[in-house]
Amino acid sequence: MPIVEFPSPIAAKKAIRTSLTASTLDGVFAAIFLNVTGGVLLSNFLVELDASPTEVGLLSSIPMLANLIQPLGAFLGNRTTSRHRYCLWVYVPSRLIWLLLAAGIAFSSWHGVVDAQQLVWWTLATVCMTHFIGALGGASWLSWLASLVPRRLRGRYFGIRNCTASLTNLLSVPLLGFAVSTFPGGSVRGFGVVLLLGIVAGIISLGFQFFMVDVNPQRQREGIWGAEEKKRAKVGSTEAEEEQGETEDAESITQALVPAPLPTDHSPLLFLKDKNFLFFLLYFSAWMFAVNLSAPFFNLYMLDNLAIDVSWVTVYNSLQAGAMMVMLVLWGRLADRVGNRPILLAVGILVAITPLLWLGTGTNSLSLWLWLPLLHIVAGATWAAIDLCSNNLQLGVAPVQQQATYFAIAAAIAGISGAAGTTVGGFLAEFANYGGIPGLFALSAIVRLVALLPLILVHEQRGQSLKQMMQVLFPSRSNPALEATEAAALEEPVLEPVAVEVPALARSAQLHDATH
Repeated sequence: MPIVEFPSPIAAKKAIRTSLTASTLDGVFAAIFLNVTGGVLLSNFLVELDASPTEVGLLSSIPMLANLIQPLGAFLGNRTTSRHRYCLWVYVPSRLIWLLLAAGIAFSSWHGVVDAQQLVWWTLATVCMTHFIGALGGASWLSWLASLVPRRLRGRYFGIRNCTASLTNLLSVPLLGFAVSTFPGGSVRGFGVVLLLGIVAGIISLGFQFFMVDVNPQRQREGIWGAEEKKRAKVGSTEAEEEQGETEDAESITQALVPAPLPTDHSPLLFLKDKNFLFFLLYFSAWMFAVNLSAPFFNLYMLDNLAIDVSWVTVYNSLQAGAMMVMLVLWGRLADRVGNRPILLAVGILVAITPLLWLGTGTNSLSLWLWLPLLHIVAGATWAAIDLCSNNLQLGVAPVQQQATYFAIAAAIAGISGAAGTTVGGFLAEFANYGGIPGLFALSAIVRLVALLPLILVHEQRGQSLKQMMQVLFPSRSNPALEATEAAALEEPVLEPVAVEVPALARSAQLHDATH
């Protein structure tokens, strides 16, 4: 998409709304791609190849290690004049690389050239290449999307976007899992066919980015957005002020579209002077380590230790996606009212103790029909809050002029700690003397609770305390001021999706062009 200047803020406002709808559709097809190239389907593929827990752990740690090069991606992206073109340069090759694994499956299944162990390493090599290339675009993509979403609507918009992705997961995962498990040539060949479909979906998702307003990072880094950020910090704005804010959003977008000369020096080490961001980094890295001690091994525990069929596991994952879909919009609205930090603290405690609940699972009917489905539903509801609010809190603590750099640093540090957690978890899971995977679940619960402590020190603009959040959730009749505040919050404008209309000739051409 060429960078253009809109004739008026009204036209820019309409373009922003169209961009957000296009981004939502992008997320739908990207979810299909990610479901195939990650999660339970890829884990089951490795289990079918008799991969070890360490190799399954590597499968989860590679994407995190790839985040180490996100600062380089932010540096390169900030030197361009188009977020859209840069993302295309990164994500098209990173998704097409999966064709190498499809070729490896074909050689192994139909020609017998590649054995199972070689295919395991072929898979890990493909995962390594695609994620290291894709990591170069992560910070630029998030900065691009953050520029388009007004601050006061971030909770609701990302709730809606993630909700549609969860609905896609709910529908696609069981269908894809059923296709893999019932494929006439076996599950390995079935995964190869499904992988080709996933690659097509991944390329289609990139086509929707042509309908999004492009942003010039040079204008963004010059500080045009500074005044706009301050204006958005007002609480309890009237309807007229809200309308004025929407116009200011549009004007800021319009200015960001215009090419500009390279800005003056922006030190990449500026974050070291930002105490609030350092506290966030401490929390984020500790949380990623704690979560990834056990997160990659829940599916492995069901597929290997409990020997549950993959079709059952995909149904459980769909229940989790369904719960996430239902709760995302609710969490988004609550986050817009009370902030993200109190939600992360409250829900984080529940997420921390969840691994302990897995210790009571087994292969009996009670576990298959009640306990495991209930655990996945609880996980979907709680992780909807964690994923949404962690993303929004990161957007809030990063200064606008250095967004891409801050996002890249956070991703790199979290990637190191997450990869360390997965690697440590993989080694511990192999040793029965340490309790195996059940012992790992218990250890993860303790470390997760400790990881929440640095979050107490993070300051969030317009954020409220846990006590205030409880008052919003359970209002007292004797507090009319609080009730008036809630009533005013409920009257805030709701983001309505709009249809994306594109000429037919342009549409077919554009569709030929990542966890975002």
